[in-house]
Amino acid sequence: LRGWYLDVKLHRMGKPSRVNQSGASDFLLLGLSEQPGEQPLLFGIFLGMYLVTMVGNLLIILVISSDAHLHTPMYFFLANLSLTDACFTSASVPKMLANIHTHNQTISYSGCLTQLYFLLMFGGLDNCLLAVMAYDRYVAICQPLHYSVAMSPQLCALMLCMCWVLTNCPALMHTLLLTRVAFCAHTAIPHFYCDPSALLKLACSDTRINELMIIAMGLVFLAIPLMLIVFSYVRISWAVLGIPSHGGRWKAFSTCGSHLTVVLLFYGSLMGVYLLPPSTHAAERESRAAILYMIVIPMLNPFIYSLRNRDMKKALSKLFGGAKAVF
Repeated sequence: LRGWYLDVKLHRMGKPSRVNQSGASDFLLLGLSEQPGEQPLLFGIFLGMYLVTMVGNLLIILVISSDAHLHTPMYFFLANLSLTDACFTSASVPKMLANIHTHNQTISYSGCLTQLYFLLMFGGLDNCLLAVMAYDRYVAICQPLHYSVAMSPQLCALMLCMCWVLTNCPALMHTLLLTRVAFCAHTAIPHFYCDPSALLKLACSDTRINELMIIAMGLVFLAIPLMLIVFSYVRISWAVLGIPSHGGRWKAFSTCGSHLTVVLLFYGSLMGVYLLPPSTHAAERESRAAILYMIVIPMLNPFIYSLRNRDMKKALSKLFGGAKAVF
């Protein structure tokens, strides 16, 4: 009776009737373009980007695991960042490619919540790993004599476990809270993935708890890691500026160049969405920013870390040189 009363009330208010969460079957992902002629081009572009992302990040993991000289805290976290990037991209791009290929824009209710969970978890893990990597560079430059103790293998493993717990628990809680939300009959999402904010806009029930959860996750996943990164680089800058020789300053800061580039790209794209004033093209702008930090940056990370890193170049040449020798 309560559900019937709510449906009647929504009908009188001119709003679409709700769909019970247990009965909701499909959502509609509107994607990046509704023009049929653009679909083959989009499919080719994003398939190529996805393949480059997977090959590049898996190659980084292979190189680090196979070279004993790279078994250090910095490269340990880099390997985990590459794994996270590969999983983060895989949570959304294969479904988008399948929808384009089959000309079917639907995603099931359970599939949408599953995708949302993995996007939140791996997206949050990406942020936490960037913060931990900034702390690693801070200890290496500002406290080099204590580096072996402060970044011991046991502490590195503990920090990695903490990152997994801190991202998995809120992501799972937010996903479970969404199962209690009743969605309206109109279930079109103006993105190529299940965006949590867009999902809440389709709700016909109270979403205050879900909105508070999004704010809390923003603090845990974005604000706190960003504050730690900024604090680390402020301390690093002071330490580098205190080095008397120009060559010494450049050598010390060059070890942070790749990480700092990734941080600027990642957080710059996020701020481009959430700090700019709202506009009539907000959904289109959010989709473009999502492409940047969900697809483009994970694809560029292997190039940034390999092309700007002498140790990675040596390990890559050694790996491919050994492969040529085998064949």
